[in-house]
Amino acid sequence: MPESPYTVSDVMTHTVVAVGSEAPFKEIVELLDQWKVSALPVLVGEGRVVGVVSEADLMAKEEFRDSEEGDPEARRKAAGVTASELMSAPAVTVHADASLAEAARIMARRHVKRLPVVDGVGLLQGVVSRSDLLKVFLRDDEEIAEEIRHGVLGQLPVTSPLTVSVSEGVVTLGGALPDRTLVPVVARAVRAVEGVVDIRLDLTHR
Repeated sequence: MPESPYTVSDVMTHTVVAVGSEAPFKEIVELLDQWKVSALPVLVGEGRVVGVVSEADLMAKEEFRDSEEGDPEARRKAAGVTASELMSAPAVTVHADASLAEAARIMARRHVKRLPVVDGVGLLQGVVSRSDLLKVFLRDDEEIAEEIRHGVLGQLPVTSPLTVSVSEGVVTLGGALPDRTLVPVVARAVRAVEGVVDIRLDLTHR
C-alpha cells in the first residue's frame, strides 16, 4: 500500500454490483441478498450514477403494507416497483482521488455506509464502504514507523533525530526539539499518517 496520504482509490472495491434504472423490485432484493450488501448504485447510459437504492428504501414497501399514513416520500417509495422509483437521488458520491478523511466525513454527514466512487463525469468507478476506510489500520507497525521517520520527520526542521516506536498503531516519539512551538507541528504531522491510532509524546525542548 502507498505512503500517506491515501486516497479512496487505494481502498475502494473496484468490482461493483449495480442495477439499471428499470431494474424491478424483486431483482434488487435478490442482488442485495446474493452479494450481502446494503445498497446498490443505480446507473443509466454508459454507467452514470443517478441514485442509490438501499435496504431502507425497500423497507417502505413493508412499512406501509397496511397503512396509508406517514411521510409522503416514504409512501411514494412504498408504491415503487423499479429502481428509479425506489432510489434515493441524487446519489451521494465521492471521487477516487478524495482523501479517506473526506470520504469518512461525507459518510458521517449524510448517514450512509457506502459511497459510489465516480469520475469527473459521474461514471461509476467503484464503491467505498466504512470497512474499506478502516483498512489503513491494518498497516504494519514498522511500516508506519518508517513512514514517520522518513516521510514526516525528514521534512520537518528538526536538527537531531527523534526516536519513533509504534505498537498496535500507537506512536511514541522521543527526543529533543529546538523549539517548543514545534511540538504541535510534529504531533499534527504524525497524526495525519494513515494507520496511526494515537500518539504519545516524550519530547523535550531546548
